[in-house]
This record gives sequence, C-alpha cells and structure tokens, in this order.
Amino acid sequence: MTVRFFHTSDWHLGQFFYNHSRQYEHEQFLAWLLEQIQARQPDALLIAGDIFDVINPASSAQKQLYQFLADAHSLAPQMQTLMIAGNHDSGYRIEQVEPLLEKYHAKTVGIIHKDADGQLDLERLLVPIYDADKNITAWCLTLPFLRPAEITGINEHTASSQSAIAYLHQQLIAEAKKKKTAGQALILMSHAHMQGAETSDSERPIIIGNEEALSTALFDEVIDYVALGHLHKPQKVGQEHIRYSGSPIPLSFSEINYKHQVVEVTIDPAQNAESRLQLEALAIPRSVQLHKIKGALEDVFIQLKALPSGEIGDIDRREYVDIEYHTDAPPPPNLRQQLEDALPPGRYRLVRITRQYLTPENSGAAVDAVHLEPPTPEKLFQQIWEKQGYAADNEVLNDFMSLVHDAQKSLESEPQH
Repeated sequence: MTVRFFHTSDWHLGQFFYNHSRQYEHEQFLAWLLEQIQARQPDALLIAGDIFDVINPASSAQKQLYQFLADAHSLAPQMQTLMIAGNHDSGYRIEQVEPLLEKYHAKTVGIIHKDADGQLDLERLLVPIYDADKNITAWCLTLPFLRPAEITGINEHTASSQSAIAYLHQQLIAEAKKKKTAGQALILMSHAHMQGAETSDSERPIIIGNEEALSTALFDEVIDYVALGHLHKPQKVGQEHIRYSGSPIPLSFSEINYKHQVVEVTIDPAQNAESRLQLEALAIPRSVQLHKIKGALEDVFIQLKALPSGEIGDIDRREYVDIEYHTDAPPPPNLRQQLEDALPPGRYRLVRITRQYLTPENSGAAVDAVHLEPPTPEKLFQQIWEKQGYAADNEVLNDFMSLVHDAQKSLESEPQH
C-alpha cells in the first residue's frame, strides 16, 4: 500500500525578527501550504517540531496554527496532521489541546510519557497513518525533542542521556517492527541535530549529555523515511531517506540563499529498493525579501542606492536589510541616518548594522555588531559569564539551560488566574 505525505518543520510561528513581526510571512506560507494540500490531497502532514518560536507563544501565533488546522481539515478531511514538539516548543502546552485537535484529525506528541509501571510509553509514540479507505498504510514513530529528565533513570539502560537516547530508539523501532505488516511503511519523525548536517546561525544549540549531535546509526535500516526538524536548511543527512525539510521562511540572514521547501514523500513498500521512495521538493515562494549588503563603506552606499525602488505601504511587507561594512576608522556619528537616507524610500527595514574593523596589516578583523532584537536567556548568560572573566563552558551553559527549562515548566504548571 502506498502512503503519501508532506514533511515540514521549524515554522517558528510568532517569531519577531529584530523586533519585527513575521505574522504576514507566516500567513503567506500557510495560505500557500493550504493550496498544496487542496491540490495534492496527501494522506498526512508531518510537522517535525519548533511549531512556535517560544514556549509561551502569543495568542495570535496559537490562533494562526489552529485556524490553519481547521482550514486544512476542511480542504482534505481524510488527511492526518502529526506534530511533535521541538526545543522551542512547550511539549506540555501543545499536548494540552490534543482533545480539541482530534476534531481536525490532528495529533500532537510533546513529551515522552511513562506507563503505569514507570517504563517508556511506546504505544503513544507509534501513530498509524490511514488511507482514504481507513487501511493502515504506515506507522509514524514520533520522537519530540528529547529532554534528559524525561528519558533518563528509567532502568539500567538509561543511566545517561546518550544511552537513554539509544535505548529509546531501539525499543521504539522494535515495537514498530511488531506492529508493521507486509505492505506498511515505517516513518520516523524526530527533532534533533544529526551529525554531518549543515547549520545556520539561527538554530538554538541542543546540548544533550555534552554531545550536541546524534548519529544516524540510531535509525534502523527498516525505517523507510526519517523526517527531521531543528536545522533550517533543507538537506539529506548521509542517505536520501534521512532528511531535514528546513524552515518555511528564512529565520536569519545566513539563510538568504536557502531553497525553502515542503517535501512531498511517497513510499510504496511493494516496489524495489530503488523505486519504493519518491521525493519531490515543493518550493515555497518568499513573500518578503532579505538583503545582505557587505563591503567598504563607500561601496555599501552604492549598493543601497542600487536596490529596487517602489514604496510598500504595509510595513510588515517591507524588505529587510542587513549591512556589514569594513573600515579602519571609527564611524561618523550620524552613520545610521546616512544609511537610511541612501535606501529607496518606503520599501526597506534596516534591521542590523555590523562594523568590521580591519587591522593595518589586514591580518584579522574584529566585528562590532548592532543587534536590534532582544537577547535570548542563553545569550544574556553567556555575556555575563564572559564579563566575569570566565571562558566559555558548555557544561555550565547546559546546567543553566536546564534551570531555565525547570523554571519554564514550573510556570506552566501554575494555575492560571
């Protein structure tokens, strides 16, 4: 039996880009995705984590997701939507609304649960995918972002984070093999950083047991497709069937040249190894352009004046500009205003200016960046840590982020007033 589904991830709904809302860009992406769903009628939509940008998303971001799910269900009533939590999401929060999401044929897996005996609840992580005739065509192994507190200390196999991750994968795949029948596919959806994958500067580091990246050796050869989330660049990891779909919009200027896409996956277990897996990248149109301007200051002014002109009335639709200029002298006091004046009027948002000092020997450079977005907790901690004269220490940062996670979890569990 053939199964066909869409693979997407890292929506980051509710993101602010240098204090500018991305709501319009997300609206355009979701409208495009609804068109693809209506035209192609997939069996399932897999969203591999980082649905929201923060663990406590604004009501507008939550409404955006739930309205999309309602619209998708009306356009493709047979389609299932499967979502997992990423490291930006609150697993508890996205699971709270699951009873309501059932109405839209949607399921969320936010955390790793334990059964009555204190063992891993593998049944909850195995989700059947049905065709239009209600036949099970595939099993989806759903692995949200793995937090050490949820997977360690269960038995002798889970003493450390790394051993617990390996044990969880082994047990889940073994359970899936028991359920799988001839003609059914196995799909594994995970939010993780895999070894050998290419990163950008916008992904929050995932530190698990002092080892950031996981090995693809965790994936048994019986798995037909691995749908990954966390990294924003669309890419395969070693093999064709292990893939990041990437984010739908650029989340930093380092992602300007990414070919943002949704992956349409078709698996026919009856076919031979060469033809059983078919992949098609559905290119996502970019609704707001980003421009990275680099060079000596006089060259920067020339490039700014050469940008396309024509006013864009709605500020949320205006294009972003990031400037990095090279100099061996201090900047003039009114430089920002000069740069703003050089831009064609009413079309652009100048969100960052980076100054790169060149040494007289050109043997190196120091970068002085003006970042206009609020710092994250880990960036604040790192700044304070380094100001105290300490060297960067991943173990200390890991401990700090664990405390932040515990505090966030405590806040989520408090009664709402």
